[in-house]
Amino acid sequence: MNIHFWGVRGSLPAPLTPQQIRAKISAAIQRIQAKDVASEDAKERFIASLPSWIYGTAGGNTACLEVTASGGEKIILDAGTGIRVLGKYGEPPENHTYNMLFSHFHWDHIQGLPFFEPLYKKETMLNIFSPFKDMRSYLEQQMESPFYPVPMESCTKNITYTVIEEIKPFTIGDIQVRAIKMSHPGDSYAYSLTENGHKFIYATDVELNHPDFVRTKEHDEFFSNADVLVIDSQYTVEEAYAKQGWGHSAFCYAIDFAVAWKVKKLYLFHHDPMYDDRKLNSILQSAHWYVDYSAKNAVSVELAMEGLELTL
Repeated sequence: MNIHFWGVRGSLPAPLTPQQIRAKISAAIQRIQAKDVASEDAKERFIASLPSWIYGTAGGNTACLEVTASGGEKIILDAGTGIRVLGKYGEPPENHTYNMLFSHFHWDHIQGLPFFEPLYKKETMLNIFSPFKDMRSYLEQQMESPFYPVPMESCTKNITYTVIEEIKPFTIGDIQVRAIKMSHPGDSYAYSLTENGHKFIYATDVELNHPDFVRTKEHDEFFSNADVLVIDSQYTVEEAYAKQGWGHSAFCYAIDFAVAWKVKKLYLFHHDPMYDDRKLNSILQSAHWYVDYSAKNAVSVELAMEGLELTL
């Protein structure tokens, strides 16, 4: 399966500000030496050598991932503002069918759906899955006046809504899908996608240190030995303590969680909108130090970024 990150922010979109762009330019200029501008090749090498927080960006769109099965089936995980970009630049499925899994229906996970261009094409088929039985009304309400000018009735007529049961597996193409409830205000569900012996887990919006979140036999089976885990790590430890009950985790809790279940690769996700790229880079560095110190490199840790693509 192929996994593409279209939106990685939490809470609300966070576009780059003029001040952040100036800070990136200033940081790049401070690093320039005479040899770096001696030729066009030298300039390109200098640009390529810049830290990722200067040269690129994690992105400002809210949660949306796209998974493509080996048979070509498309699965969309959440419909944050990243789904708008997916609709414009993603490769459409040959059969015009999108399968959409919703973790929950907080604003940052649904606000992009009205701007998903395929939604307005009559040939599009949209299969929506969620453990929330009222999913249809949740999605339709945000497209009613005065919140949005185009109602769901004006979209493709080929939309189905399927209520799924926690833990009980179902298939989309050759991918086996399961959901499990996480600790988050109003509930949120993680999804496990398994194909050809590889397991990918999307676990956004969870407070791992919440007293209600306890390790169970179902969690063991669900999370153990995942190849890739994308998980909520919105806060630093200080903020996680200050915001107990808000439903999000610190990066070190995410690392401890991944190590406990022998996850191979962890992607820090659902970035706080107040964190700029420099701050996110510092969190990633701290995460690497934490893994080296406490987990003896038992798991590989990276930062979820827009445009990132993985193949399992």
